[in-house]
Amino acid sequence: AGYNHYMQKEIFEQKESVFNTMRGRINFSTNSIVLGGLRNHITSINRCRRIIFIACGTSYHSSLATRELLEELTDLPVSVEIASDFLDRQTPIFRDDTCFFVSQSGETADTLVALEYCRSRGALCVGITNTVSSSIARLTDCGVFLNAGHEIGVASTKAYTSQIISIVLIALHLGQDKLSTTHRRNEIIEALKVLPLQVEEALKLDSTMKQVATTLKDSKSIILLGRGFQYATALEGALKIKELAYIHAEGIASGELKHGPLALVDQDMPTIIIATKDRLWDKVQNAFHQVISRKKNPIVFVNKGDTEIKQHVEFVLEIPQTVDCLQGILNVIPLQLLAYHLALLRNHNVDQPRHLAKSVTVQ
Repeated sequence: AGYNHYMQKEIFEQKESVFNTMRGRINFSTNSIVLGGLRNHITSINRCRRIIFIACGTSYHSSLATRELLEELTDLPVSVEIASDFLDRQTPIFRDDTCFFVSQSGETADTLVALEYCRSRGALCVGITNTVSSSIARLTDCGVFLNAGHEIGVASTKAYTSQIISIVLIALHLGQDKLSTTHRRNEIIEALKVLPLQVEEALKLDSTMKQVATTLKDSKSIILLGRGFQYATALEGALKIKELAYIHAEGIASGELKHGPLALVDQDMPTIIIATKDRLWDKVQNAFHQVISRKKNPIVFVNKGDTEIKQHVEFVLEIPQTVDCLQGILNVIPLQLLAYHLALLRNHNVDQPRHLAKSVTVQ
């Protein structure tokens, strides 16, 4: 269909995949959510002591990207665990906990062992996967399928954005009966309505990201800064660059910059700052000024119409603006494209990076 690699095809399929994840689950006329896979367990989840997300890699990042919204709409404590570390610590689990297991393939070994561990302790287990016949789909009490379509490239792209939407839908469903969150839920649902068109707009940055890749292709290391919802975006962007371009990349929380990482910032360290508008924008500005005082020209992601940052740097990427909890979907797409073009420029196998497998079936 005119694509050179499966990964390229999957990046550009995201307009359709995000729509398919929402299809039949949102009634835009009543601003209500229907998740059939959770219907019989919503009350139990709302009454639980805490929510725990357990995942690996990209699925861990999508869980981090949505944690704040879940806490906001459910008033429950939400933790996000790397499956291997969760098992190493033998984390205490109780019968009134709800544990979510996130995996594109549904066969991730560490996540499956964590699932068995939580089941044995009586917790309610919820699966979020893209594969209907997978082990996670069979072993969990209930769950949500991504409906993102088959993903062949080892580096996950469309599954990541569909995971974020799926967890956002779960958060909206859990908070559906709370009058205090009605305005916030309506705002998010309205944003979901136009999200596929905004994804299409973000994909138009492909040629721009190819130019950025040309300037970064010989880099030994890259720093990505994000805060709040965008910290997960920085982590996921860094992971894609590591997976595909074999360049050391580190996603750093902007609030941690002064606690050590600032020592790395100089003229020779490529730095990407995610500075799209949300309630933490003023704090992100602080990190931005810390960087430009030591480095003349970071690459900065801003929303369309933001002229303030443009005054200080040459390379600014304008991203469509949406509600804060969905902005990461639009911000990660240029980073996926950047990783893809870096891999091509460095003559690497885009669909099959060295040493990696699509589904990690051993611990």
